[in-house]
Amino acid sequence: MLRRYFHTLRHLRPVQFYGRVWFRLYRPHPDTRPAPPLRRAQSHWVAPALRPVSLLGPASLRLLNETHALLGPGAWNNPARDKLWLYNLHYFDDLSAATGPQRVAWQQGLLRRWVAENPPGVGTGWEPYPTSLRIVNWVKWSLAGNALPPECVASLAVQARWLRRRLEHHLLGNHLLANAKALAFAGAFFAGPQAQSWRARAERLLARELREQTLADGGHFERSPMYHAIVLEDVLDLINLVAAYPETAVPAMLGLYRECVQSMTRWLTVMCHPDGEIGFFNDAALGIAPTLAQLVDYRQRLGLDGAATTLATRAPTLQRGSVGRTLCVPMSSNGAVVWLRDSGYCRLEAGSAVALLDVAPLGADYLPGHAHADTLSFELSLFGQRVIVNGGTSRYGSGPERLAQRGTAAHSTVQIDGADSSEVWGGFRVARRARPLDVRVDSVPELDRGARRSGTRTEFTAERALRVCAAHDGYRRLPGRPLHRRTWELTSERLTVTDAIEGECGAAVARFHLHPEVIAEIADDGGRGCLRLPGGHLVDWQLTGGHAGLASSVWHPAFGRAVPTRCLELRFTGHGCRFDLDWREPGVDALSR
Repeated sequence: MLRRYFHTLRHLRPVQFYGRVWFRLYRPHPDTRPAPPLRRAQSHWVAPALRPVSLLGPASLRLLNETHALLGPGAWNNPARDKLWLYNLHYFDDLSAATGPQRVAWQQGLLRRWVAENPPGVGTGWEPYPTSLRIVNWVKWSLAGNALPPECVASLAVQARWLRRRLEHHLLGNHLLANAKALAFAGAFFAGPQAQSWRARAERLLARELREQTLADGGHFERSPMYHAIVLEDVLDLINLVAAYPETAVPAMLGLYRECVQSMTRWLTVMCHPDGEIGFFNDAALGIAPTLAQLVDYRQRLGLDGAATTLATRAPTLQRGSVGRTLCVPMSSNGAVVWLRDSGYCRLEAGSAVALLDVAPLGADYLPGHAHADTLSFELSLFGQRVIVNGGTSRYGSGPERLAQRGTAAHSTVQIDGADSSEVWGGFRVARRARPLDVRVDSVPELDRGARRSGTRTEFTAERALRVCAAHDGYRRLPGRPLHRRTWELTSERLTVTDAIEGECGAAVARFHLHPEVIAEIADDGGRGCLRLPGGHLVDWQLTGGHAGLASSVWHPAFGRAVPTRCLELRFTGHGCRFDLDWREPGVDALSR
């Protein structure tokens, strides 16, 4: 236990130690003075990305796929509810949801209830993160032309004053960014010296945090596609705010926002599957952040340059080194590999296949709270359908389910001797963590495996394969000091995944979690089989150096959702194995070949 704490704490910054002590000991008194005067918006507020409808009735909310009634003042802090559900209750995301005008009376009633039933400084709703999101949502709702009740305007000022003295310097990352965004919104919504002080503090924080949290390749430094999309929405909202209140504009800040939008949109484009949704790396789930399409639409409605937002990573679009430290290696007119060097992800695209690869560090060393033990995992889509997936995220907290979802076994990678590649523990902690090594990206001839059956003929092709090689040292802490090395090779018709273990180990297993709509079949010898896709496509697979079996698994595509599925488990018979997948059009039986 002491070793675990040492390896967890040694990466933290000093402010995370003394900031936590200060945050727990210092409890400011709420400042309930009258609110400053309101600032008049000088431009039309552009409708932001819409959230899912969550307010089902005057006192009924569906959040994180769970529906509960909000009965009585105690419901805002009901101990029977999950902490994250309560957080979402206090966000007021429904104010930015579709068909909002149809629920204005319910929304106004809930706003008034919140002020009446949540005294300043008391309860979950006054924690800094829900306070930050609520401030933004209330201001957005007002700018959209809705009448914010007078008691809510007064409460907004109290919330901003409270937040100013409760900034989450001890957490940093996306939390502190959300705090700064809320102060910017409050500072623009109100006028006068106090509002100016909020805005000035926000600008200092945003300038520092955006430069640190946005990597050179455009990725958010916590390496979660979900949080990346949330932060991209934050920046778009800030541009929208400046347009509504042009007298608050700071040219340098507006330039920074635009640069972030450009690079972050490109990054998110690379990290989405053909279905338009994010890959599941680290904490990631659907329905929390806006989709890529929503964010691109929002960006265009703000009048920003629409270039580089199409979902295309082909060679004619992205050339080598064209986007910061993003590297694109062309294969042919059919595809390319995009390597996001700083964040550490790769996208391989060839024909109808798209693979997203994790050759990344877990996140910022001092902020691994949203990290999973998923190093060298990957996801695969074929013909627009997700086929191989990671397990996803359905809950936070510190229970066994959260720990299992962060563990290596829930991801499409290799587990050695039952250990996690990184020591995830608690709800958001990591001790010793895997480091990617020897990452190489290139394009190689496929002459040795160019045979392809077509009816009764065998055709030979000289197609080039996209190849990514990497290793990680996460298992070096185990007896025998094993190192996992993985190579992916992709063409328009096949994917080969080769795993090797350097050093000694007891047992190694590669898992390939399947999308619930994919049906897996295994031949009697356990060395070959096929995957049947919903559209009728078949994918042959063959294993060398191991024995395959099917195990039950669970896919968590959203918070509050657990979908039963299957997992191919490839148990090594030596120090490595090779897994070949070969796909084709419908109509040819896989196992009879």
